[in-house]
Amino acid sequence: MNRSGAGVSLRQFGMTVKTPLWASKVRDMADGTKTICVNRKARYDYHLLERFEAGLVLTGTEVKSLRAGQANIKDAYAGIEEGEIWLIGLHISPYDQGSTHAHDPERRRKLLLNAREVKRLITKIRDKGCTLVPTKMYFKGGWAKIEIALAQGKRKYDKRQAIAERDAARSLARARRGDRE
Repeated sequence: MNRSGAGVSLRQFGMTVKTPLWASKVRDMADGTKTICVNRKARYDYHLLERFEAGLVLTGTEVKSLRAGQANIKDAYAGIEEGEIWLIGLHISPYDQGSTHAHDPERRRKLLLNAREVKRLITKIRDKGCTLVPTKMYFKGGWAKIEIALAQGKRKYDKRQAIAERDAARSLARARRGDRE
């Protein structure tokens, strides 16, 4: 089978083929969600304690930009104002084919959560000194969702320890691969 996907299908022989990473910027996952973007830096900078799924209040051109995969959640965080949770710093690029009255790319966006979840998050943020960090943005059943995590900041030595553990695991995996060849 060549890179374009043309040729003999291996499924007719009972074999399954994983979709390569270059196949699509927005990959389909097995549970029917389409990932838009992932905040990998959040795992490095924070201890992620709990994760929550929240909806987003968006305009039409923002949804179209998200479907094109034009979003960045790296510098985003969630804040509390008047008993509501808002996403601040999320960048959604303006839609190219939209009108001249495009949305503001850096505007604050309201997160949609249950009232119980909002109360619980507010108490945990105020008591523990935690923060809310977006970790993943995706479409689920046609609706834009964001996964936010209740997080505590890592110290510098925690980050160094995580890097050392990751390097040790890589070298161990490399050694195992070398034994098989």
